[in-house]
Amino acid sequence: MTKARATWKEKQIFNGVADSEHSIVLDGDKRAGNSPMELVLIGLCGCTGYDVVSVLQKKREPLSSLEVRAEAERAPGPPSIYTSIKLIYRIGGKVSRQAAEDAVRLSKEKYCSVSAMLAKSAKIMTAIEQVDA
Repeated sequence: MTKARATWKEKQIFNGVADSEHSIVLDGDKRAGNSPMELVLIGLCGCTGYDVVSVLQKKREPLSSLEVRAEAERAPGPPSIYTSIKLIYRIGGKVSRQAAEDAVRLSKEKYCSVSAMLAKSAKIMTAIEQVDA
């Protein structure tokens, strides 16, 4: 069982902690920290990024860098859930195109828990940008 808590500090600011005991500041006003919905996107980028790096390393691909960006649209009214998310994978190194596509597909279809949850309410699209590093 995973546990987490958010403790109110002031205004719209909370201190969040989970099992890892690492602390993070959440701010609904986006002044002192990321908003909860921003953290969902950051979590998605990190989750799928972890998968892509893991798959490419197992395939012994010469990966030198990875940046995962998310561009998302939200529903106009409450609850303002994400309805559309585009993930852009910027992959550095001489990674084969096929290996990059396979890693992104495996993350989306099999490994990324955050993606699996969000896919129930949002259309998730992907794009791959390869850069030599």
